[in-house]
Amino acid sequence: MKGKAMDQNSTPIAEGLIRGEDGKDRCWWHGGDPFYQAYHDNEWGHPVTNDIRLFEKICLEGFQSGLSWITILRKRENFRAGFAGFDFEKVAKFTQNDIERLVQDAGIIRHRGKITSTINNANRALEMREEFGSLAAYFWKWEPTEDQRPKVCDYANLKTLGKTEISTAISKDLKKRGWSFVGPTTVYAFMQAMGMVNDHLEGCCCRDIVEAKREALVRPVTA
Repeated sequence: MKGKAMDQNSTPIAEGLIRGEDGKDRCWWHGGDPFYQAYHDNEWGHPVTNDIRLFEKICLEGFQSGLSWITILRKRENFRAGFAGFDFEKVAKFTQNDIERLVQDAGIIRHRGKITSTINNANRALEMREEFGSLAAYFWKWEPTEDQRPKVCDYANLKTLGKTEISTAISKDLKKRGWSFVGPTTVYAFMQAMGMVNDHLEGCCCRDIVEAKREALVRPVTA
């Protein structure tokens, strides 16, 4: 779940919802920022099965730790340029020279530990693909069942979901596999972003759109 202060172009209408200039009601956290709103409307929660995009999402969630998501989002194209489009086959081959190049890249978050972690995780992603056939097959097998989700996705419930039993279990399993910067809170944000869960609030104009995509999705399975 993301967060940002509401700006002057948004009107609060109910707890957790704001009404934009287009008259549509949305989750509060994009704050009316047009760039952030586009991410909320067109990407966040929409189900993803492409391995490269999944790798990108979990890595960027790791970079986001301790920062605002909008900071990462505005730098995403720079991250993509620096990390070979998050093609983990290519990132796994990065050398010390690449680490030094990225540490000097003002367009990204120049955190040596997180940069090194991304290269490590690329190698772990290759291992995961070998075992499960795809990253998608691994991650989607963790999808919560209906009884593991709040009965109503409202602001009060959503604010309690910084991490869950499932995100904690995924985090623990990833760490056993050698992944890093994948704590339970980071993993739950990843679950939200990739559409494993639909955390658009009841009343948000995007909730039903995302849910329809989730219902139509053919879940990937282990090859």
